[in-house]
Amino acid sequence: MTREPRDARHAERRWLTAWALFVGALLPRLYVAIAWAKEPVWDGHYYDFGARRIAAGLGYSDDVLVGGEARWHPWCHYPVGYSGFLAIAYVVFGAGPKVAVVANAVVGASLTSLTYLLGDRALGHARGLLAGLLVASSPELIAYSALLMTEPLSSLAPVAAALVILSSRSRLVVRALAAGAVAGLGVLVRPQVILCVPLLGLLELDLGRARASWRRAAWTAAIAVGASLLVVAPWTARNCRVMDGCAFVSTNAGWNLAIGSSPRATGRFDTLRATDGCPVVTGQVQQDRCWAGVGARQIREAPLRWLSLVPKKLSHTFDHASFPMGYLGESDPGRFDEATKEKGRRWLGAAHAALLALATAGALGWSSSRRRVSLAAAALALATLGWVFTRGEPRPLWWLAVLAPTLPWLAAPSSRPPLARYVGACVLAMCATHAVFFGEDRYHVFLTPLFALLAACAGARGARAVGASG
Repeated sequence: MTREPRDARHAERRWLTAWALFVGALLPRLYVAIAWAKEPVWDGHYYDFGARRIAAGLGYSDDVLVGGEARWHPWCHYPVGYSGFLAIAYVVFGAGPKVAVVANAVVGASLTSLTYLLGDRALGHARGLLAGLLVASSPELIAYSALLMTEPLSSLAPVAAALVILSSRSRLVVRALAAGAVAGLGVLVRPQVILCVPLLGLLELDLGRARASWRRAAWTAAIAVGASLLVVAPWTARNCRVMDGCAFVSTNAGWNLAIGSSPRATGRFDTLRATDGCPVVTGQVQQDRCWAGVGARQIREAPLRWLSLVPKKLSHTFDHASFPMGYLGESDPGRFDEATKEKGRRWLGAAHAALLALATAGALGWSSSRRRVSLAAAALALATLGWVFTRGEPRPLWWLAVLAPTLPWLAAPSSRPPLARYVGACVLAMCATHAVFFGEDRYHVFLTPLFALLAACAGARGARAVGASG
């Protein structure tokens, strides 16, 4: 049997599976989006407001009163990407009450298919299917269809960029440019995505041919970073032109640093006041730079206290899953009362704990030929699940979120699947981000497809398996 017919059959199976996953993931997301969504609240209010302004041709802005007269005033405190995405939906379909959440449902279903396609390319069909099913069935991602929040859309970037690197048959330069451009769009939604862009080079790394593969990895990383910066550059130029100073994407990094290093910091979000160090504000960029200076000074003055907050920050990020229920309760308190929210939090928390346990087991059980390791991984997963489900809230899960992405880097080089290295490095980069700033449980939702891919790495061999079928 020739290779071409076999490859053609696998390609047909791959796309049929991707479409089946898309439809299967879309149906519950559409139901949740249509039945649960009400008025957008919290950050969702600002994303929706910004989208409507963009769709109306007013740019990313609001109106401020100056001498009793409304004047156009530019924004960039929040990243523009999600509002820009919603604005496209509003322009095409109208700014109806369900347009944004239906668009969210489509994004969530697309994330499912892309996760499967990446897993299929890098790990084989069965493992890719497992990753896709974990994303499709994620209660948090399903609930997020009713929330106007950025996490599912930004999750597309590291998955889609890696898929471009592994699936394209083009030259390295073309693949890296395309992957960087995809990632650049993600940076406009979530600036932290920029940390994953140079890590795309890890997908080109073959430790069996160190010198040549390191050179390819370095070129891939450099070209991808350059392409992502080119995509973001027009927005940065816009900020330099209309704001009170230059800002790469948004102006909340300094604010977040000050929150995470404040003398009263708890490891999670807290509202800053003028008395905390920036009493005079002349513009968004000046405000951000002021708070960045305050945060840096607070770290220099009490570095040990700042470092001691890292476990708390990671705990707030990974130990529970309550944000969707809080958002829905704020949006529709009649339907989502305290009892309903508590029940929802338990279900979301259990599913989140199970995913982290599976990711840890998958990252540990690299090679199917090492049965003892695979059995140990399975035992670890079962023991962890039993432990977390017998504990009350909050469950101490953050150490699993750090351990799982670290494990692929502790294995013998031949037992490291390139995708596991890339995914693990991305997760660790995000963990480091929240260790520096602060944690909230909604931030782990961005990592859901990456944890699903780690879970699917169980039994995967170290060699790159582009187009593998098994």
